[in-house]
Amino acid sequence: MIPGMGRVNPRQVKQAMKQLGIKTEDIEDVEEVIIRTRSREYIFKEVAVTMMEMQGQKTFQIVGEPQISETMSHVQKPLETRIPEEDVKLVIEQTGCTEERAIKTLRECGGQPAEAILKIISS
Repeated sequence: MIPGMGRVNPRQVKQAMKQLGIKTEDIEDVEEVIIRTRSREYIFKEVAVTMMEMQGQKTFQIVGEPQISETMSHVQKPLETRIPEEDVKLVIEQTGCTEERAIKTLRECGGQPAEAILKIISS
């Protein structure tokens, strides 16, 4: 509830937003949201996401409890690319390489499976 507004009818709020040209949309089936800064990652696993568009500008609202982890020490070093298991399996199936090589090459290729496969095949 917005302070000072008393009880507000959700339908009236929706009508007022429409008159102001504000569109909202709930994003369905969100599995994970990650906000990455230089020093931390905010990982939302169970999350509700709403997109609001006003005057061509999109704003996303994230509702959930994040897990916060440090991503870098005080010394500058690159963030490690997260590699999905299915991408590793795909690279192994297509090239016959080891899991270690698939992961290493995927990291070198920024997590792009097609690029990693081409790199392994051409070497």
